[in-house]
Amino acid sequence: MNARLRVAQVLVLAGSVLALCAASGYAASAAALWQPHSFTTLSTRAVYAYRQWQSTGHYLKAGDRVRLTASGLWSYSPEVGPHGPRGALPAPGYYPLPAAPGGALLGRLGEAGDVFYVGDSFTFVAPEPGLFYLSINDDLLGDNVGELTLKIEVEPAPPTPTRN
Repeated sequence: MNARLRVAQVLVLAGSVLALCAASGYAASAAALWQPHSFTTLSTRAVYAYRQWQSTGHYLKAGDRVRLTASGLWSYSPEVGPHGPRGALPAPGYYPLPAAPGGALLGRLGEAGDVFYVGDSFTFVAPEPGLFYLSINDDLLGDNVGELTLKIEVEPAPPTPTRN
């Protein structure tokens, strides 16, 4: 009987605390401040030096935050030899992104999106929706060898506030 009395006292005390919180408005203000945690998708992919634009499998929405790290060795020319995702020698004007080194890791959104330098690490917020592609900065892929391993994190864009 003594244990039952103690449980009843604890329940009454807990009920009193909850009632006090509700009366003070604490529960309502805590609920108003609560925000869901964002869900981050993490994936690992290989990008091959001898293939053109390769899909990462991530369809990005405008506002999605992407963090990418790349490692490994590939080569865009037997004369240059193996190098990492930052590239090697200056690229000629007819490469996909002449401002980036030859053999560098490049990205783009969508089939016809603007090409951008990725290198060995890159973070960006998607300016528009589209499938995320990666490639090597080279024009002729037949003599390319190697691959890079990429870790890609995608954090969805924050939800748009709604008016009630």
